Amino acid sequence: MTQQIGMIGIGLMGHGIARNVLKHGFPLAVMDHPGNRPLDELRAAGVHVRASAAEVAADADVVILCVTGSPQVEAVLTGAGGVLETLRPGAIVVDCSTSIPSSTERMAGVVAEKGGRFVDAPMTRLAKHAHEGTLNLLVGGDPAVLAEVRGLLDAFSENVTHVGPVGAGHRMKLLHNYVSLGFMTLLAEAAAHAERAGVAPEVLIDVLAQGGGAGAALQRLTPFMRTRDASDVPFFISNAAKDLGYYRETAGEAGVRHEIADVVGRTLEGLVTAGHGQDYMPALVELLKAG
Repeated sequence: MTQQIGMIGIGLMGHGIARNVLKHGFPLAVMDHPGNRPLDELRAAGVHVRASAAEVAADADVVILCVTGSPQVEAVLTGAGGVLETLRPGAIVVDCSTSIPSSTERMAGVVAEKGGRFVDAPMTRLAKHAHEGTLNLLVGGDPAVLAEVRGLLDAFSENVTHVGPVGAGHRMKLLHNYVSLGFMTLLAEAAAHAERAGVAPEVLIDVLAQGGGAGAALQRLTPFMRTRDASDVPFFISNAAKDLGYYRETAGEAGVRHEIADVVGRTLEGLVTAGHGQDYMPALVELLKAG
């Protein structure tokens, strides 16, 4: 592979992405950061570890961002020691984070001012899919730029969907997460009610699976409903609350109604305030039992 890859954000999702980038033969440098997963495996596979985002970008043809959200993306790109200090002319920034589309459009603009190109490529699916290299990517940006990084994206994804210009990927991700997290929150509240009322979890699962409650939300909550094992969906309630907040902000900017999203968002925010932000989403089944 001739493309030199830099990556910032080797967390729960980013670690799996990095593994597959290396597995497919791309030279890779990553930024050292306390939020990273242990880097021992990646170091052994040949990853280079740099002290700052600027050092990561200095030799990179493509810089992948996989951080928490818009504030982190903006800081990594424009802050002191950031990517824009050393971004090479023609280099491509691929933002796999979940961000606010209006922020994404601004960041694409400042990258362009430095002579770079930008695509947003947020992910759907879970950390296990990142490690398996079977993520879904929702890409916003110039199709010609997407074509230049398609081989790289294919290294860690199963489906790559071009959804429109810069920012469209993040807008689609927020729509997806609103539906996905909204379904899970609704179902968790129903499951909590069922438990309080003495309905056996297996009965509820069977009835929903045979009717209108079938789907991914039920599949993801079923292990917790049966055994209180939340590990199948390692997605923090705090991240869900953040994503719902982004969705509500974006809906407001678009001038569309978001009353249902407001209720879901306030529910998740209340649990974060109560100290449950680091619980995984399936734990809602238990947390929503409180009166």
